Amino acid sequence: MALPTTESKPAIGPPSAWVERFAPLVPHGQGPLLDLACGSGRQGRLFLAHGHRVVFADIDIRGVRDLVRVPDALVVRTDLERPGQWPIAPDAAAGVVVTNYLHRPTLPALPSILRRGGVLIYETFALGNARHGRPASPSFLLRAGELLALAQQAGLLVVGYEHGVVSSPRAAVVQRLCAVRPSGPAGDLSGDPEPAPLPRADVPGGLQHGRFETPRCR
Repeated sequence: MALPTTESKPAIGPPSAWVERFAPLVPHGQGPLLDLACGSGRQGRLFLAHGHRVVFADIDIRGVRDLVRVPDALVVRTDLERPGQWPIAPDAAAGVVVTNYLHRPTLPALPSILRRGGVLIYETFALGNARHGRPASPSFLLRAGELLALAQQAGLLVVGYEHGVVSSPRAAVVQRLCAVRPSGPAGDLSGDPEPAPLPRADVPGGLQHGRFETPRCR
C-alpha cells in the first residue's frame, strides 16, 4: 500500500530495525497500533503499510500531516506529558511503539493501554549516552534494566531486551524492549501464560507463520 507524498515533504528515514524485527508480533484486527511521540511517523508507517490501523500521536504533527486523510490512519495532536491526554483508552491497543522518547511519568501507563495479546515495542537512549552526544540529561536516559522492570512489574512477557552501545546510525547507548501482554494462562502449562511467538532470526521483519513478507514500508 503506497502512501501519499508531496514534493515539499522531506525524506522520511526507515523504521528502526528493532521495530521491524518485532512488528509481526502485533496482532491484526484487534485494535489500533499507537505510535507514541511519532515525529515523522516512520515507525507507524511500517504498520500502516501492512494493514494495521495506526494512531499517530504527538504534540507537533507537522511530520505526519500527509497522513491526515489516509485510510486507517488517525493523526492526533496531543500533549502526551499532561494527564488525561492519552489518545487511546485502556485495554484498547494491539500495540504501542515508542522510539527516541522518554517521559518517565507515562511509563507505568503504557502496559495498561494494551489489549490481551498486545505488544509493547520500546527503544530509546540510556545512561552513558552523554559520552556520545545528545540526549545527555539523565531525565531523558533510561537506567539499566528500567524497561525490563517495567515489563515485569506489569506482568508482560518479555520476548526481546537489549541494553548497550551501538555504532549505527551513530554511536549511542540504547535500551530496547519487546514485551507482550499475556492472553491468559495456558491450561497445560501449570498456570503459566501462553508463550508468545518469536520472529525468525534469519528473516528480518518476518515471522515463521506471520503476515509480513516485505518488511520495508514503501
